[in-house]
Amino acid sequence: MTSLGTSLDEARTFLADFPVVDGHNDLPWALREQVRYDLGARDIATDQSAHLHTDLARLRAGGVGAQYWSVYVRSDLPDAVTATLEQIDCVRQLIARYPADLRSALTAADMEAARAEGRIASLMGAEGGHSIDNSLATLRGLYELGVRYMTLTHNDNIAWADSATDEPVAGGLTPFGHEVVREMNRLGMLVDLSHVAATTMRDALDTSTAPVIFSHSSSRAVCDHPRNIPDDVLERLPDNGGVAMVTFVPKFVLQAAVDWTVAADENMRAHGFHHLDTTADGMKVHHAFEESHPRPVATVSTVADHLDHMREVAGVDHLGIGGDYDGTPFTPDGLGDVSGYPNLIAELLDRGWSKPDLAKLTWQNSVRVLAAAEDVARDEQSRRGPSNATLEQLDRS
Repeated sequence: MTSLGTSLDEARTFLADFPVVDGHNDLPWALREQVRYDLGARDIATDQSAHLHTDLARLRAGGVGAQYWSVYVRSDLPDAVTATLEQIDCVRQLIARYPADLRSALTAADMEAARAEGRIASLMGAEGGHSIDNSLATLRGLYELGVRYMTLTHNDNIAWADSATDEPVAGGLTPFGHEVVREMNRLGMLVDLSHVAATTMRDALDTSTAPVIFSHSSSRAVCDHPRNIPDDVLERLPDNGGVAMVTFVPKFVLQAAVDWTVAADENMRAHGFHHLDTTADGMKVHHAFEESHPRPVATVSTVADHLDHMREVAGVDHLGIGGDYDGTPFTPDGLGDVSGYPNLIAELLDRGWSKPDLAKLTWQNSVRVLAAAEDVARDEQSRRGPSNATLEQLDRS
């Protein structure tokens, strides 16, 4: 067993060669909410630790070599497509503003080119099928603008797919939902199964001819939360070729935090507030609960436990990392912001993970899966054109 200092030094050296591909960072939404995209007011070339989990110096310190920037918008927005376009524009502005550090990446080859140049490959992922407003043409438009994965749902069901955190309606994917997956395969857009119900996961795996991803999800066997991946789904990843990217959100990785969140939500409702109420009165109730019931704290070891289990079930060729920074108010000890990835790699080194296996986890698996989606798309496009199917045709006929 190595000392922590030695492990950290070894981890940082390792990440210089095989940096992290992070599957999910909500910086664009944080910039929208905090400063309405005024990038000068949140200049990530300067220290933003008072406001954000993410800035360029901390990305460098964390050994991040590629970042999927989430272009998430809330599912209850009446103009979700417009808001998604604004999120895409934000990412493009960031890449243009910081060309020495960020490089636009649309392909696996672009990711490798960015690594060779010492820049951070910047990709985009849309979080939730509400962002296409039931339109395959809109899906194609997002792809043309650079979106390279779409999470099929966010926290709420949509017309054609069930979410993990809503009451089941479709029982997984509807016929139109299956067509969305097929069109994503034809485009080369990765099907992201974070946030979706387990039935939706299984339906998507039944339909997809390309590898799928989970951009930010952990193991349900280790922490029983519906946002996590059941073992029977993890077991299917080798045949599919997909990648499950472990997330760090405490209420998804630590069972005590899951149980605490349930109790805190019940306390809010008992006092007449929605469990997500952030008004002054609502937060007063929440803080009083937290004072008398201290919040359980996840650690680097908590996250490593998930990776150990997921490796046992799915195999090391099917693992990645998706921290969900700037999309969660709470983070584990040692993984407080994007500079924390070396702490996780050091923990895994101390647990006996080999460097070839770690290289798959941090870089190689995620690059491979995008390249595989590109290969499938070339084959699909040689055999069929764009789908013009509609929700009404497939689901309401």
